[in-house]
Amino acid sequence: MLFKVLVLVALFAIVSSLGIAMFNLVRDKGRSDRVLKALTVRIGLSVALFVGLMIAYATGLVTPHGIMP
Repeated sequence: MLFKVLVLVALFAIVSSLGIAMFNLVRDKGRSDRVLKALTVRIGLSVALFVGLMIAYATGLVTPHGIMP
């Protein structure tokens, strides 16, 4: 259960970082490096989430399930 909450928090942080980048792009008209920093954070969070999911799968914390029984 804790892992699911961590995944949801990570997804929220990724979407928030994307929103912050969009806001800074519109407000600064691309003249500052805040957009680059926000997108770098987003990519770092996405990679960390992917690696975390792969480790959770390898340790058996997360198991795949199919649609068909």
